[in-house]
Amino acid sequence: MKYVSTRNNSKEYNFEQVFIKGLADDGGLYVPTSLKKYSTQELQELKKLSYNELSTEIINLFSSDFISKEELSSLIKNSYSTFREKEVVKLSNVGEIKLLELFHGPTLAFKDVAMQFIGNLYEYYLSKNNKKINIVVATSGDTGAAAIDAIKGKSNLNIFVLHPNNKISSVQRKIMTTVEEKNVFNIAIEGNFDDCQNIVKSMFADLEFSKSINMSGVNSINWARIIAQAVYYFYSYFKLDKETVSFSVPTGNFGDVFAGYLAKQMGLPIDKLIVATNENDILHRAISEGDYVSKEVKETLSPSMDIQLASNFERLIYYINNSDSKITADIMQKIKQNLYQIEKSNLDTIQKDFLSESCNEQETLDIIKKNYEENNIILDPHTAVGVGVVNKLSFNDCVVLSTAHPCKFPDATNNAINKHEKLPEELQYVLNKDENFQVLKNNTEEVKNFVKSKI
Repeated sequence: MKYVSTRNNSKEYNFEQVFIKGLADDGGLYVPTSLKKYSTQELQELKKLSYNELSTEIINLFSSDFISKEELSSLIKNSYSTFREKEVVKLSNVGEIKLLELFHGPTLAFKDVAMQFIGNLYEYYLSKNNKKINIVVATSGDTGAAAIDAIKGKSNLNIFVLHPNNKISSVQRKIMTTVEEKNVFNIAIEGNFDDCQNIVKSMFADLEFSKSINMSGVNSINWARIIAQAVYYFYSYFKLDKETVSFSVPTGNFGDVFAGYLAKQMGLPIDKLIVATNENDILHRAISEGDYVSKEVKETLSPSMDIQLASNFERLIYYINNSDSKITADIMQKIKQNLYQIEKSNLDTIQKDFLSESCNEQETLDIIKKNYEENNIILDPHTAVGVGVVNKLSFNDCVVLSTAHPCKFPDATNNAINKHEKLPEELQYVLNKDENFQVLKNNTEEVKNFVKSKI
């Protein structure tokens, strides 16, 4: 399979280039030049597979020029061997709503599903190439922890994680900053997540710098993340045994819900993908009325969604504009100037596949309280947004992606129900262990200098 950049589709790339680079040199995101579309009969055959087998089949479509199917199967088995659920993810009930629990990996968040796979994929690449790679990633809370767990201690790999200082939960931070391996570096940026993301993008865009350190990225913009996440849409559809299914996805960066869109484009009978946002509602405004103008980021109880510019939205812009990279590049320039409004014809196209809604802080707390009282289940605040949005839309026949374990957000659950879930036994140690992170200004050059000083 070949890939192109959303901002210049005249040059083709292979999976290795797409995976290792993460972001195209022109600032665009990689997308495949074509997609496999499964027939009804082919979907019936996939339905018989275990989660690991299904992952192998789907990911192999995109990576066969990089890794053999046999090696991929072994790598996937190894990646998910540490998960607390044998089948990696789990479907459960909350009243009439189905929850797809994605938090059974080592850092208790959906990011583990892709990150454990990616960490082993890097190791596979480095075993065949005598190189060193420096991974630089921005996190709004969960990506960093998942990436660190997947990469800590691996030879020829360093990881630098940028998080917004004092703007993620203490548990989220401690899972990252108590890691002792020498190839892990945590950086707290004096700013918000969008500032962290912009610094990483600027570092990639500085080709001299990024090439000099052999820089790679594991943010949700990395195509390997998208394809790994697409698998659980297929898996949950097969488990439900329905003709069609809709998904409610709490999202800030549009990566997880774009994985669902990819699954739909591959023939999975998805009706609607519901984009669930908190008060940082740019995606809701964009999908419901075409307003993609960013506002000031608000700090909320669901910090992983405290984002105003959703990086993966660029891929959707590319597809709805008939894969025209010139139009996409022009639109991205407007977004940079905060001037983009989605035109009516494109909005109609988006709304064929997507619905959206948002929940404010009080609504999020009310959902946590209501579900605890009625179902004796504690929801993390992001999952609560996903459930709350379904309720507001009266769209109950739906699967909500449960993206994190509630123990990671004690402030939210204490506010809602005066109690919080304990960390699993194997993570209790992070609460009292010394932390190690560097606080830096919101300045790209300062971050570059720090990175260079450590490699």
